[in-house]
Amino acid sequence: MTHATSPSSKSISSWRTHSPKASLDYSHTSPIVTSSSLQPLLQPDEVELEDEGESGFQARREEREQIQNEVDEGMIVVKGEDQITSFVWILVFAAAISGLLFGYDTAAISGVLVIIKGDLGGSLTDWQKEAITSSTTFGALLGGLLSGALSDYTGRKPVILLANIVFILGSLLQAACHSVDIMVTGRFVVGLGVGLASCIVPLYIGELAPTKTRGRLVTINAVVVTLGQVIAYGIGASFQNVSNGWRWIVGLGALPAIIQLLSLGFLPESPRILLLRSNVHSAHQILSKIYPLATPHQIDQKVDIMRRAVKQSKEINDRTTFGERIRSLILIGANRRALIIGCALQISQQFCGFNTLMYYSATLFAILGFKNATAVGMIVAFVNFLFTLVALKIVDPLGRRMTMLTTLPVMVVSLILVAFFLHILTSQTGGILVEGSDYPITTSLCVLLSMLVYVASYATGLGNIPWQQGELFRLEVRGIGTSISTATCWTGNLIIAGTFLSLMNAITPAGAFGLYAFFCMMSWIFCYFFYPETSGLSLEEVSIVFENDFGVLKSRQIRKDKLEKSKMLEVDRLINE
Repeated sequence: MTHATSPSSKSISSWRTHSPKASLDYSHTSPIVTSSSLQPLLQPDEVELEDEGESGFQARREEREQIQNEVDEGMIVVKGEDQITSFVWILVFAAAISGLLFGYDTAAISGVLVIIKGDLGGSLTDWQKEAITSSTTFGALLGGLLSGALSDYTGRKPVILLANIVFILGSLLQAACHSVDIMVTGRFVVGLGVGLASCIVPLYIGELAPTKTRGRLVTINAVVVTLGQVIAYGIGASFQNVSNGWRWIVGLGALPAIIQLLSLGFLPESPRILLLRSNVHSAHQILSKIYPLATPHQIDQKVDIMRRAVKQSKEINDRTTFGERIRSLILIGANRRALIIGCALQISQQFCGFNTLMYYSATLFAILGFKNATAVGMIVAFVNFLFTLVALKIVDPLGRRMTMLTTLPVMVVSLILVAFFLHILTSQTGGILVEGSDYPITTSLCVLLSMLVYVASYATGLGNIPWQQGELFRLEVRGIGTSISTATCWTGNLIIAGTFLSLMNAITPAGAFGLYAFFCMMSWIFCYFFYPETSGLSLEEVSIVFENDFGVLKSRQIRKDKLEKSKMLEVDRLINE
């Protein structure tokens, strides 16, 4: 019989036990945690021991000593842990329906703005278009700010439920409106639902996912977001010539929310939230389904390690107020660095200008002379979807950091090309895009192709990696930190959505896309110096990376050590067999 660890592997785990930075102890930065938080959480009679005699009990005792200060449940190696079970797939896709809502709504407005015409009492001005678009973003900002912190008190599932209810109400309000004011209100309500979902779903999936596949599973949500965008453009193109077709476009957004409401009964609560509520039995059952080939003892070991980190977080929660935990995001170095990275990646995702294409691509392509502008926008959305599937394949093996460092330069070059071709196009119309002008189709196609390259590189990296933000934060501030990062995302989105048309008029279309290229270059510089690799690290282990600095080198060393130790454990397992 084999076990996750063996007496011969004792030296393998000693690098953590003897490392002064190995635990989640806050003693270096905050006096609120005592040494009791580092004691084993499971007593000997709580672990399922088999009848192995004195030698078996001795082996178990040595295993307990080895994992006493372990924070990485991923170091308990079990058979098939790098495979995603059908149970996990079902959970992820059921949760990711919220991503479909997110994607559908962000893209649907592009087609709506083209075909809504005078249905709201007259032709829409640029200011009214920006108000309709940015009201959703403002709602999402508030929803994202509320979501993570609320989920710390209610659990993750109730927030997903709330997001669906809000989204249904907002969709129906839009479909029934007859004035700009009511349309703006409906878009704001939908935005609240989008903000709630965009924050909580990646966090929920990240807490359910096995360490080795966490990046891939969180990226599933990004894939579904882009699928929602493709569907929105397809429906928008279908209803382009239908009277009041835009009402169908916004009203159909309620359908995915209804589907997810019906599936919520099948979704379990996050194991870490269950452990926070001392519901060890349910957490054990869920982990057994996530790791179906693990022995009961191996699941006990994983729960033991996870409970230790959760207990420490609970002690911090019990000894501090909500305001103190918010301040800890600034005052405690590890939390502060995690927050800086989370917010910086989210603001980079917005200031690169991608969402201008999601919101205004149909408007932009119509001015450039494409006959079915919404169908052309669908091509952009499809490329976004296709390359998010590429991200799904590489986000864990290649890593978050390397993906960002590779794709951002491509975004810079492609945006410069977009600016160059737009400069050529608008040279005959005073540097601005004028609707009805006879722009050369060849140059317009060059703009489109450059945008497609930009979208492909965005989807592979910046479009999904910032949503891995939940892995950056310790459990006791994970909800708050994720909320603030998500709110930063929607703040940037609000700025972009609310200024794009005005920005093109102020500094020309070429200048606007040139500015986005500059922001992409700044993002690359930030990632190079400050963004550590988190692929392959457990949620508890990621926070260790930020204890002294941004941990770019420390992360590299930990991942190297883990790989070596994993190989040695595999050798031990083969020898024992």
